[in-house]
Amino acid sequence: MSVWQPSAPCTPGACIEATGSASAVPRAVLRMGAVVMLMLAGIVLSPLGGRIPAELVRRWCRWIVRAAGVRVRITGATAPAGGLLLVANHISWLDVPLLAAVRPARMLAKSDIRGWPVAGPLTARSGALFIDRTRLRALPRTVAQIADALRRGQAVGVFPEGSTWCGRAQGTFRRAAFQAALDAGVPVQPVRLRYRIEGGTPSTVPAFIGDDSLLTSVWRVLTARGLVAEVEVREVIAPGTHGDRRALARAAQPATEGRPGRIHAAPAVRTAPESLSPGAPSGRLAAARAR
Repeated sequence: MSVWQPSAPCTPGACIEATGSASAVPRAVLRMGAVVMLMLAGIVLSPLGGRIPAELVRRWCRWIVRAAGVRVRITGATAPAGGLLLVANHISWLDVPLLAAVRPARMLAKSDIRGWPVAGPLTARSGALFIDRTRLRALPRTVAQIADALRRGQAVGVFPEGSTWCGRAQGTFRRAAFQAALDAGVPVQPVRLRYRIEGGTPSTVPAFIGDDSLLTSVWRVLTARGLVAEVEVREVIAPGTHGDRRALARAAQPATEGRPGRIHAAPAVRTAPESLSPGAPSGRLAAARAR
């Protein structure tokens, strides 16, 4: 791992509560089959691209989460049309379909997702923008790609923490993607994601953190009972209201937390200097300027 790569201190052993039982296995197998079928349907239909109605895409994303046994509750504002940067806190692999259920978007994804079974091909065909977090010098080019997509009126979904957290704690929003929104002159739509057990108890079961494998995380969700995903769409941040990426990131960050204005401390590691903008200096000098 690069010393600049964002990471969280959350681990499965320390953060995730026990769930599931032998009696849950048949139900989990059925859920797995339903999820795989829906994702395969998405791969088959993906060549149609923009010809698929946005509302159908949103419903399909909700169906995937629901097929995994997780109820979905979406509340708050309606995401605007046109170029839009969607930003959310990051907890689980479920976050991706949940964010797309707010508004279908090109997701910014780490490059190794390409190799994931089923999800990898689907992500690639969806028009995702891939980022190699181990290559510091590639960051300005990624920011330029995001800005170009936004200028063309597309929505781009980003998890600015750069890493998943357990949900009880949260990282600091990195600033690179916000520079793309400034360059393109488009609004930012903050979204807050939370997972609970039916009845109101917060749950870390859906978290995909630390050395968890994707299969382990998926199985944990499939065997759980009463999980609810809460998606709160906050008020959009209009272009021109914040003069730089740092201020814009700060404005969006509290909007995804339980108590606005309070930001959980980031882990004591050096993280990627994601405040870089296209054409800005790269390497350690840029990282020093970003802090």
